[in-house]
Amino acid sequence: MASKNRPAEGAMTLAEIKEFAGFASSTQRYVRRSLDIGLEREDAMSRWSRDVIEAASIRAQARVYERLGDIRGTIPDDSGLDAIEGFMAPLITVTAFDLGQGRLTTFSAYRFLYERLVGAGVRPWLPGAFCAAAALPHLHPELRRKLLQSISEAAATASGWSNRQPSFFPAWVEKVDTGASLPN
Repeated sequence: MASKNRPAEGAMTLAEIKEFAGFASSTQRYVRRSLDIGLEREDAMSRWSRDVIEAASIRAQARVYERLGDIRGTIPDDSGLDAIEGFMAPLITVTAFDLGQGRLTTFSAYRFLYERLVGAGVRPWLPGAFCAAAALPHLHPELRRKLLQSISEAAATASGWSNRQPSFFPAWVEKVDTGASLPN
């Protein structure tokens, strides 16, 4: 039975890789950096900081991402309004920070990152958090327009969401010296 599931898992992972490859290089870099910070998998400051401005951005992102643990722990089981206030407010705040960085310029890039930062259970809540954060006045009007236009009708009105956890988590890849000769 497990062998029957394997091809589907591989196909889904490949689809995730292709989706990531379709993002702009600056978006790819931001997603990898964000995963390092949010999942505490690397020293983001030494890995990603190229100057004092980026170092300050990484420190600010790490402070904002301290809320991720609470967000993960409070994902509502249903759509009851009484259960969402303590969850949506911090999710929108973290989302607003990320959108304000200007590297997540589409809903698909945002969804890709947040499915990995928070988990599959967050999927039903992402369109609402994205739209709320994308409409906030701290964003330039042109960026707000671009972000809000990036969410498809299908994503905004989906009747159901997969609970399958993502399997591809992009990470830093060291550059290979292509000029070095290979051993015989």
